[in-house]
Amino acid sequence: MKTLYTGTATTTGGREGHVSSDDGILDLELSQPKSMGGKGEDKTNPEQLFAAGYSACYGSALQVVAKKHKVDLGDFSVTASVELGKTEEGELQLSVILDSYIPGVDVEMGETLVNEAHEICPYSRATRDNIDVTLNLMLDEDE
Repeated sequence: MKTLYTGTATTTGGREGHVSSDDGILDLELSQPKSMGGKGEDKTNPEQLFAAGYSACYGSALQVVAKKHKVDLGDFSVTASVELGKTEEGELQLSVILDSYIPGVDVEMGETLVNEAHEICPYSRATRDNIDVTLNLMLDEDE
């Protein structure tokens, strides 16, 4: 693989600690959610950070496939919901729901874009066959 970019971040103190990037742009306090036994403070957590990265990366993949199909995405958005749960064996496991809002496209083209983006997105490729990823196409009600 030819490296195009390397993002580097260091966390101290785990889920109740601090994370920062090597360039200082990312500089955040972490807190474990109350539902996981944490204090539930107004701080971020690994699942939110993963959701942010995945939604941005997947959104860029949508732009690539839309250009290939000569489709204007309009004011599109991608919302990633990252869930942390336990398997039947009691092991922690992630799952992701990707809601892609693409106004102005029909269902058939929207599904094509969503599925093709999932094939090329580096986050989707990295998680494939490792975690459940649900793809949802969100359209305007009049479509």
